[in-house]
Amino acid sequence: MTSIRRFVYVALLAAAAFNFAPKTASAEEPAKGKFTLTRDVMWGNAKIPAGEYQFSYNIAGVSPVLVLSKISGSPAGYMVLVRATKEIASSASSHLVLETSPDGSYVSTMQLPEFGMALEFSAPRKTEKQFAKAAIATSAGQ
Repeated sequence: MTSIRRFVYVALLAAAAFNFAPKTASAEEPAKGKFTLTRDVMWGNAKIPAGEYQFSYNIAGVSPVLVLSKISGSPAGYMVLVRATKEIASSASSHLVLETSPDGSYVSTMQLPEFGMALEFSAPRKTEKQFAKAAIATSAGQ
């Protein structure tokens, strides 16, 4: 009698798990779209040349990565780490927010109101080569 009860209990647990798993996995579709860059920019640590692009961001994905594919000129693909996402009102217009640094322009935010979110990106980091040049210049001046 006890073994039948255990079997029924395990079967009910398994059925409940299978009912909930598909709903969470397919809850949201990836955000997709197209845009045009009129000039070269840094996006994370990638230098993205001017041109037409399509993007996709899997909202329910394991890792927060924006995938860019160049659709004009010579094809290229990029994966950019998304630092954070935040909810925004759907009444705004889609756009990229560019900021300026001494090394040029970089994308700090991608506003996607049709998906109700804004993707935030880190400023590009200086490379080791740039740090080495700065260290040499500093020590030579002393």
